[in-house]
Amino acid sequence: MRCDCAAGVPRSRGSNRLLILVLADRRNTTAHSLIDKMNYEESLDYLYSLGHEVLAAKYRLETIEALLESLGDPQRSFKSIIVAGTNGKGSTAAMIEAIQRRGGYKTALYTSPHLVRIEERIKTQGSEIPSADFGRIATIVRRASEDLVMRGKFESVPSFFEQVTAIAMYYFAERKTSLAILEVGLGGRLDATNIVQPLVSVITAIDYDHQEVLGSTIKAIASEKAAVIKPGSRAVIGRQVHKEATEVLMDRCIETGVLPVFSGEAAAVNASEDGRFTFDYETGKNRFSRIQLGLLGRHQVENAASAIEATELLAELGFGTSREALIEGLRGVRWPGRLESINSRPRILMDGAHNSSGAQRLRQYLDEFAPRPVTLIFGAMKDKDIAGIAGALFGAARTIIFTRVADSRAEGAARIGALAVKARCDFIITESIEEALVRARESTPDDGTICVAGSLHLVGEVKRSLEIEKYPLATI
Repeated sequence: MRCDCAAGVPRSRGSNRLLILVLADRRNTTAHSLIDKMNYEESLDYLYSLGHEVLAAKYRLETIEALLESLGDPQRSFKSIIVAGTNGKGSTAAMIEAIQRRGGYKTALYTSPHLVRIEERIKTQGSEIPSADFGRIATIVRRASEDLVMRGKFESVPSFFEQVTAIAMYYFAERKTSLAILEVGLGGRLDATNIVQPLVSVITAIDYDHQEVLGSTIKAIASEKAAVIKPGSRAVIGRQVHKEATEVLMDRCIETGVLPVFSGEAAAVNASEDGRFTFDYETGKNRFSRIQLGLLGRHQVENAASAIEATELLAELGFGTSREALIEGLRGVRWPGRLESINSRPRILMDGAHNSSGAQRLRQYLDEFAPRPVTLIFGAMKDKDIAGIAGALFGAARTIIFTRVADSRAEGAARIGALAVKARCDFIITESIEEALVRARESTPDDGTICVAGSLHLVGEVKRSLEIEKYPLATI
């Protein structure tokens, strides 16, 4: 035997061969990693080149139907739940998934938009799709999309949202998912997620948002969202503020022959110092006591009620779960960017409230639980009811810092700043997210609160600036 001087390890002829094999395997692994990285980055470049998720959307189901058919209809390999609504649909979807996962089922969750990474949209068993898998499947979906155009099926390739939806469905099928919970992207009737035949359709609170696409009245908006209720499924209707929304949803249930379940009122509602609620809830079959929510805010009690009712319906359809799974699922659920709290001094609170009803819910939380004083970092899109959001939210802040989101649809900081005069508070205008954070820290004592709101895109940019992974999360 001889000694390898570099490593100081005795080596025989047999071990020489083993070393060559190991080095070759490492080279292959490195090569595959580089290819995976290229596929991922190239896929992102391609997807984002398709245009803005909302502006470039195609509101029809024929495209996603043809795309998924060309991929073997992966969405038919698992059961699904679809969640629509204006506010709370993402939180409700996350709650249902957490309960079912703790009940022992192979779950998947599809949501939008993402905050920092596109992989956030696609999860199985609570974990994001690996970037290598995303790049690989995105390449498959891209080829299928381009083939549809080459065969004359469509004039242009499917949109960003349609292709990402197809990536999710393909991945869920690969992972042998039992139950997928799908959050509607926009509306419902012509949204790409509405390609499934759901076991249960859940409708959360309906309010004004995306009027340029869905219509200018509550009746029109509710009609678009009600379309996810389909013959042969069950439906959960969450608490509605507008009577017209309830009427539209009931009409849809009658039209489709679906027997709806309405979310009830919680009892014995109590809150901890940071705004985490406990409550009792009774369905038609069971009573649950002292349910503790992992998500902050009084409004999450309403979302949890819808999740509980959906869980009860799923039990009737073959997806039974224990009482413990429900309790632990609601206590352990996390949902980034919705009253997400960071343990820092001052405390940083991030919420994607981007319409007046969402702003009212955030304001309620700030008034009840946020350490004073509050500094608000605010940015919004041009197509939002900025005046309505301002009227609900600005009065909670001592100082407001107006900034601009890096998006073509974003409203300029100076234009929004004009609304601060009515709020009678100090304000600062800056186009830079980084400077907004610096000025917020300068304006807020360690025992106060910095609140980021107005847009999920803004929350995502702030998370990137903070390098959020370095911060321990108090709750999300």
